[in-house]
Amino acid sequence: MADIDNKDQAEMDPADMEDVEEVEEEETGEDENSKARQLTVQMMQNPQILAALQERLDGLNGSPSGYMESLPKVVKRRVNALKNLQVKCAHIEAKFYEEVHELERKYAALYQPLFDKRSDIVKAAYEPTDEECEWKADEEEELTVSKQDEMKEKAKLEEEKKDEEKEDPKGIPEFWLTVFKNVDLLSDMLQEHDEPILKHLQDIKVKFSDPGQPMSFTLEFHFEPNDFFTNTVLTKTYKMRSEPDESDPFSFDGPEIMCCTGCPIDWTKGKNVTLKTIKKKQKHKGRGTVRTVTKTVPNDSFFNFFTPPEVPENGELDEDSEAVLAADFEIGHFIRERIVPRAVLYFTGEAIEDDDDDYDEEGEEADDEEGEEEADEENDPDYDPKKDAAPPAECKQQ
Repeated sequence: MADIDNKDQAEMDPADMEDVEEVEEEETGEDENSKARQLTVQMMQNPQILAALQERLDGLNGSPSGYMESLPKVVKRRVNALKNLQVKCAHIEAKFYEEVHELERKYAALYQPLFDKRSDIVKAAYEPTDEECEWKADEEEELTVSKQDEMKEKAKLEEEKKDEEKEDPKGIPEFWLTVFKNVDLLSDMLQEHDEPILKHLQDIKVKFSDPGQPMSFTLEFHFEPNDFFTNTVLTKTYKMRSEPDESDPFSFDGPEIMCCTGCPIDWTKGKNVTLKTIKKKQKHKGRGTVRTVTKTVPNDSFFNFFTPPEVPENGELDEDSEAVLAADFEIGHFIRERIVPRAVLYFTGEAIEDDDDDYDEEGEEADDEEGEEEADEENDPDYDPKKDAAPPAECKQQ
């Protein structure tokens, strides 16, 4: 058999030999490409490599490609004309956002009566009618009439039992505290000693700057009388700017918060949760005697929100203050844009579920893409499953 193979090979036309060699070279090239893809996948699964790559990309962000420098002078001149047009666009965009702010102010006045009624219900100043309390569930949540009657009867018995055990609660107890605890951005600020105070929070309102005044908004936190401070309203004002920076007009992307100011809190003696008292023992170097020193130091609390770092006139801040202000601006914007308009949905958790659904959809899309890639590989006649084996230990995610 070996002789026949050798004979056939000897009788082969040279052109056929070249064809065989080319096929072998192509197959070798595909093997190399497959190995390269496998290596790329392994590298992309390594968090250290990804971090290094991201750092490199961040360093390249905004770096000139060299293309502009290679353009003829007359073309560069025209590009400069386009840049001047872009600056004018930025100024028009700034005017657009100013008008948006005016619209927000206009519609805030329309929303406010509804928010006021919400506040009255929460603090038991108004009892909604049966008609106002009716809520039609989604179709998939609707039950049969008999099942509904059974559930109503059961609920009635439970309510009667509860009424016998304790007094009827007024309004919606701990409404805003529950909202805060349901939102990660806000719950991270809460400490255990803040919760008894926030139980007295009755409403949060947004007030916009008056027409003709610099763009700003104020968050008002309304409290019922309590044992912790004498203020009935705590405020936080955010000043914004809606105009391109002359030194960097292309960075303009809508209004930005420039600074914020809080308000003094008139704490009842011994109730200030933003401070804590610590005791330290000090030993005298010469006599060896020990004494106890009492010190008052800052304490973690949600109510530090009302004493943000001051921005100096030169605008320069240390890294810690910049981080605190960046987080503060995000929180203030979130309360204004999401919490106040949709408070009941954050109380029930429905708004949180909507946010989670958004992330789930992104994850599902990613899974679909992976599934398509796997299907493509399985349909590939040259696909070798052995080459997709688990990466070496050093390439696995930690």
